[in-house]
Amino acid sequence: MVVGPTGIGKTRAAFELAKALGGEVVVADSRQAYKRLHIATNHPPDQYRSEVRYHGIEFADPVSEVASVHDFLRVAGAAIAGALEHGVPVVVEGGSMLWVDALTEGFNLAGVAPDADRRRGLRALPTEELAGRVRRLDPDARLDFRNPARLVRALEVLEVAGPPLDAHRQRRPPPWPVRRVGLEAPIEVIERRLRARCREQVERGLLAETRAALEAGVPRDHPVLTGIGYAEALACLEGEISEQALPASMLRTNRRYAKRQLAWFKRHLATTWLQAEPDPVPIILRSLEAAE
Repeated sequence: MVVGPTGIGKTRAAFELAKALGGEVVVADSRQAYKRLHIATNHPPDQYRSEVRYHGIEFADPVSEVASVHDFLRVAGAAIAGALEHGVPVVVEGGSMLWVDALTEGFNLAGVAPDADRRRGLRALPTEELAGRVRRLDPDARLDFRNPARLVRALEVLEVAGPPLDAHRQRRPPPWPVRRVGLEAPIEVIERRLRARCREQVERGLLAETRAALEAGVPRDHPVLTGIGYAEALACLEGEISEQALPASMLRTNRRYAKRQLAWFKRHLATTWLQAEPDPVPIILRSLEAAE
């Protein structure tokens, strides 16, 4: 498994590792689960997908679906089990913190099935209202209170099974061994990478892609459109910021998220951390060979 902050180079590293090992890639990213929106979700390039088999991407249509960790575990679990059954190694590219933990530690709330009708009603509420409802039901709840998708899921579980939320978090470690590698870099390197990526995403047609998604029927408050890149693109389309200011606005949000990711992944003491520059892939491959 390759983890690290956004923009650090996980997509390329996972591809190069899978290609060298003759393996497949499972993407543990809550936004790459969606079809239609590829630019700000940082989907793997078509070239990568033509050379290596990918799982965990584009299994949900944002017009009518919201991908949950429950859905991801089903897709990823089947892909990993199938690959290992045939002796094919799997490289997991980890970006979404909860999804990474759910897959590698068995940490999930999958005991309560998603309720599509209830979700539609909850997604219409402001984030502050959702957070208040969670806190009223479970004052000790531990989750990201700024993330409406996480709040909606917490309310689903609390309303069906009751508090506390922690009591419904099941830990069922997977039956396969996991080796975690983390990529990191000095803050100035991460900032340089993120700045270039934000500019490139706008140049690739982020605004047009966002507009097309809305016209296709993706709800404006869908989790994928409230995430980094699309939230700023929506603000631009609605006249709140200029197109010239768009990359800088995206950079600020990406920077904050990268810091949160790095702090989260650093909690796992068994992770081997490598510098993203120079290329860490040869080092990872050598360590795998030495462990055989």
